[in-house]
Amino acid sequence: MKFQQLHLLLLCVFGTISCATDLDTAEELNPSLLLWYDKPARQWTEALPLGNGRIGAMVYGGTSEETIQFNEETLWTGQPHDYTHEAAYEHVDELRRLLWEGKQAEAHDLGNRHFMSRPLRQQTYQPFGAIELKFHGHESYGGYQRKLDLENAVCSVDYEVDGVKFSREFFVSHPDQAIIGRVEASEKGALNFTVGLNTAHARFDVSVENDEIILRGKADNYPEASARKGIDYPESKLHFEARLKIMTEGGHLDPKDNHIEVVNANAATLQLVAATSFVSFSDISGDPAKHCLGDLENLQGQQYATLKKEHTDDYQQLFNRVSVDLGQSDISLRPTDQRLISFKTDEDPSLVSLLFQYGRYLLISSSRKGTQPANLQGIWNDQMAPAWDSKYTININTEMNYWPAEITNLSELANPLFKMVEDLAITGQNVAKEHYNLPGWVAHHNTDLWRAAAPINNANHGVWVVGGAWLCQHLWWHYEFTGDTTFLRKRAYPILKEAAQFFVDYLVPSPDHPEWLISGPSNSPETGGMVMGPTMDHQIIRNLFANTIEASEMLDVDPEFAQTLKTLRAKIAPNQIGSQGQLQEWMADEDDPNNQHRHVSHLWGLHPGNEIHPLTTPELAAACKVTLAWRGDGGTGWSRAWKINFWARLLDGDHAFLLLKNLMVPSISQDVEMNDRGGLYYNLFDAHPPFQIDGNFGATSGIAELLLQSHLRDENGDYYQDILPALPSKISQGQVAGLRSRGGFEFAIRWENGQLQSVDVKSLLGRKLLLRHQGKLIDQETTAGGSYSFSPEDFR
Repeated sequence: MKFQQLHLLLLCVFGTISCATDLDTAEELNPSLLLWYDKPARQWTEALPLGNGRIGAMVYGGTSEETIQFNEETLWTGQPHDYTHEAAYEHVDELRRLLWEGKQAEAHDLGNRHFMSRPLRQQTYQPFGAIELKFHGHESYGGYQRKLDLENAVCSVDYEVDGVKFSREFFVSHPDQAIIGRVEASEKGALNFTVGLNTAHARFDVSVENDEIILRGKADNYPEASARKGIDYPESKLHFEARLKIMTEGGHLDPKDNHIEVVNANAATLQLVAATSFVSFSDISGDPAKHCLGDLENLQGQQYATLKKEHTDDYQQLFNRVSVDLGQSDISLRPTDQRLISFKTDEDPSLVSLLFQYGRYLLISSSRKGTQPANLQGIWNDQMAPAWDSKYTININTEMNYWPAEITNLSELANPLFKMVEDLAITGQNVAKEHYNLPGWVAHHNTDLWRAAAPINNANHGVWVVGGAWLCQHLWWHYEFTGDTTFLRKRAYPILKEAAQFFVDYLVPSPDHPEWLISGPSNSPETGGMVMGPTMDHQIIRNLFANTIEASEMLDVDPEFAQTLKTLRAKIAPNQIGSQGQLQEWMADEDDPNNQHRHVSHLWGLHPGNEIHPLTTPELAAACKVTLAWRGDGGTGWSRAWKINFWARLLDGDHAFLLLKNLMVPSISQDVEMNDRGGLYYNLFDAHPPFQIDGNFGATSGIAELLLQSHLRDENGDYYQDILPALPSKISQGQVAGLRSRGGFEFAIRWENGQLQSVDVKSLLGRKLLLRHQGKLIDQETTAGGSYSFSPEDFR
């Protein structure tokens, strides 16, 4: 079957059985594209998420009281601020001396006194407010269904009261930049409810102007006074405004001081717009009122059906690029929370498909052109003091958010991340100067809306110099997948070059191995304290240097600098195998077999790096297996997701599926847990706990890596396209269409009884195709736009 035909078939199959309005019959339900429940959400992690990249909403689905909690991505505490610690560089040599002499505690003390960010912590992502609907007399109801349809990004609520059917729909439109809601009753004049706006911020007011409710306010200050330690935190200066417009069909509106009553209507449409005064990390002069009025003006005169179609068309041109079918059965048709509870035993492959596509849905909903990148919670947060400030943790979590972007055919959604890296390349220059007295730019393990790049929290884990270097990998990936040389020349290479420039001067000889260059002071996130020469640093710096060298050669620029990088890269301390067969986390052989820490940082070279693999470095790959056995198959939600990717790269699909099972368990805890408590909430949000969205994206990436990998290259630099490299026995049949790979290829793959049946490939760039399956290779020249079909017999 041709590539386009298979892709169309999968989409048609999905399209005919989703959008269920009656879940009693299997023919009307596609369990791989629908979350549904038979009761309202009791807490935030049961509510259903909607988003357009900028505005996020959580729909609870209550009957007598409905809450749509919402966020706007630029509402943070703080203001533009330079976080650098002036002249901190004066202490770098002393930090190194103390660490080389084994005086780690003294190094921590010195670092905390003279090297850390000012203030010590960064700022906090904030909730914006809530739409509150109250329906008198709806306390008793029947026929309840609450749904999130991934095919059209619409949340719906249906129930019946005294023989009258009530229905609601909500979506967040990217074309129209608004939360749109529709409330209907099956009988004329039966719709009566109250509408209001509220917020948790201390400084706000709510007013009513005709058919609009207006919420205005100013962001609260940084919430954790206990963390200030005598240091003044910048005052919050962002202003915000939201406007909610209500329109009825039949009946009338009764405006009150701070809410509106809908009286005897047939239906009502709600339109909410929201904005802040944020313009950029250095400019907060925006006018939120003007922004809101402009967005409402754009909505004027548009019918609900038109708005919904515009939203659906925009969303589907992204979501419909990839389709997946791993099979289903009667157990797949139950409410989503029930499916999650039983997955450990029934291993329903349709729930795996749903989790995969849910990750893609969440990325589309939280990261679009011109927005901020997805933070620790995407764009969804209801807490004034969320865990870890719901900011950007760039020692894995932010990067994990974007692991699925290229491979699952959502490449342009990584642009907000690239823009953040460009911002950090600006603020990171001053950090490189003041903290290290070096050229180039550097970022540590966190950043926020104001693009802080200095080390934060505590010297025992905050002094970690490769956060920016890791982010640079995503710029290189974008070039590898798309072949966009304009992007490489104008955006990626200048950033890679300046990031590499910092490490040219940062690396120092090891006292124990003078022939080796090492990084430090730094740490292996977030364990072991400040050290010299953590393995992860060296893997990331080698990767940065290699990508910068190749970009230099591709663009025919800076040959002397490229040669400098080649010379230094060859001297960076290599990966080492310890006395117990493990991959060493540090220069010294001191790994603890009982350490089951959530981070497995020294396996970065296995994933997301590319310097360790069973086919190219079998000894190092075996050492990674020892390390993973020590770390265990549990951990936080995102840690389990990372381990899915590790085992996929180790070509062990069954062990990867075990980690997937360990992730796909119900998590009830809302408290911060640092140990073995991960899983998923009933709305399938990843649980650290508490909620962190990275595990959702890591799971989607890991499932994709089971089916397709493209990170290995031959001696000519062409990419091997490894088909079903780690297929779990529990997913013995299925088909996927639309995955993309390095080198510019798009795939449709079908398998049965664990055996490949067909591969259809579209060449986007006309490069050589090295198609590999079970050790057999197809070497095929291609033309740009050409499609190619293969069967198992074609592999030699």
